[in-house]
Amino acid sequence: MKKFLAVFKKEILVFLRNVMLVFILIYAFTFDIYIAGQGIEVKPRNVSIGYVNYSGELLPQKILAHLHAPEFQKPKRFLNEEELKKAIFNKEIMVGIIFDKDFEKNFIRKKEAQLNVIIDSTAAAQAEVSVQYLTQTIYSMIDGKMPVDIKVYKLFNPNSNSKWFMSLSELLSVVTMLSLVLIAVVFVREKEAGTWDIMLLMPVNGALIMFAKVFSQIFIITVGLVMGIGLILFGVFGVPMNGNLLYFFLLTFFFIMAMGGIALVIAAYSNSVLEVSQYTVLVIMPLLFLSGAWTPIHSMAPWLQKLSIISPVKYYIEGAQSIFFRGTEFIDLLPYFAGEIIIGAVLFYLGYRRMGKLF
Repeated sequence: MKKFLAVFKKEILVFLRNVMLVFILIYAFTFDIYIAGQGIEVKPRNVSIGYVNYSGELLPQKILAHLHAPEFQKPKRFLNEEELKKAIFNKEIMVGIIFDKDFEKNFIRKKEAQLNVIIDSTAAAQAEVSVQYLTQTIYSMIDGKMPVDIKVYKLFNPNSNSKWFMSLSELLSVVTMLSLVLIAVVFVREKEAGTWDIMLLMPVNGALIMFAKVFSQIFIITVGLVMGIGLILFGVFGVPMNGNLLYFFLLTFFFIMAMGGIALVIAAYSNSVLEVSQYTVLVIMPLLFLSGAWTPIHSMAPWLQKLSIISPVKYYIEGAQSIFFRGTEFIDLLPYFAGEIIIGAVLFYLGYRRMGKLF
């Protein structure tokens, strides 16, 4: 443990002496997240939709027929409101429509016909435009005064605040990027400085050196994460924390370990920081596109949705959003933890084996 802490402390001090790396960390966890939350919007596409029909079949089916690609997926029918709400909570659908039993009768009689819409507003921009599209669709079906009163219930993000969604997504993207870069750089820096051979002569086991270096970077990223959450998410944007923050940090730890495995492979093949940056770009872009960080996974092509299953970023994004916005209990977070642990164990083992050959 004494040797482990010595290597750990050495890496922390090296990081703090590198002014540019410290600046990048502070910028990434503050201004970068602020800019993303303040200025990025997401447009709806391929929105998943479900419905419950207590009314007749003619009018509801006519309305649903107007909800089609590319804006909406084929509407999925549910037997009752409980099943519909459960599907929204589990992210199976984004928009839920409930046709009351008197909806079609009141509509035909020119009375007020109430249409209930339940929306997952986590991705606020998509949710807001989806409601507008649905409203305009019904207006276009009717000549004259509209006898339908649409009641909208927005879940998880009732004010449709896109800043919540985008700032959290950017925070998770920053953690993804820095997990790759910092862990890879901490090894490659030894190669660039010509101290790799000296490090191999140290009376310290190679595995201990690797774990000490990796955990030192996990500690640095965690410090930045706390800063980003406290100052930007909570302080500036007022992002809600409906779940347990401890679960989020635990999920982040497993995620960084998974990304650390990829970083070890990058470090093994890189001889300079420039090469690390080049390899990182090649790896990080597909990971982020397949994660749901920038656009919901259900908006992607079907084959890309299946491919996202093997991405650790997917489980991190969905788990983090469930903790922050949905207040999901630990038992329901187990699939995300399982995904991170299983994929992370495989990735870290591969990275450990590849880097271990250099010791």
